[in-house]
Amino acid sequence: QVQLVESGGGLVQAGGSLKLSCAASGRTFDNTYMGWFRQAPGKEREFVAAIRWSGGNTYYADSVKGRFTISRDNAENTVYLQMNSLKSEDTAVYYCAADSKTLGSRWYRNQYEYRYWGQGTQVTVSS
Repeated sequence: QVQLVESGGGLVQAGGSLKLSCAASGRTFDNTYMGWFRQAPGKEREFVAAIRWSGGNTYYADSVKGRFTISRDNAENTVYLQMNSLKSEDTAVYYCAADSKTLGSRWYRNQYEYRYWGQGTQVTVSS
């Protein structure tokens, strides 16, 4: 069982930056994948980025590639999402997710592939 708590959301102007945190309690394993998803009003939850706990390999949605960076701190059991050059279309509730998967070349981008979720944190980008 893994509990996730997000923080760091807020209101920022377009072009600005925010850093989200996701603190995980309970055990994480080498085959743990952690992801960030977001959901805007009236839209489906969409994949943003993911990281393998072991090795720190990362994967991004095309819409955020080059602007967002996912990272983890093993000692703190925390995953971060650094968001730069924010746009109004980045406005959404951001969720942290985690699950244990078979290690391999495949990345998990579907929300239904993650069992554990945080409560979400609102990010609002004003234009």
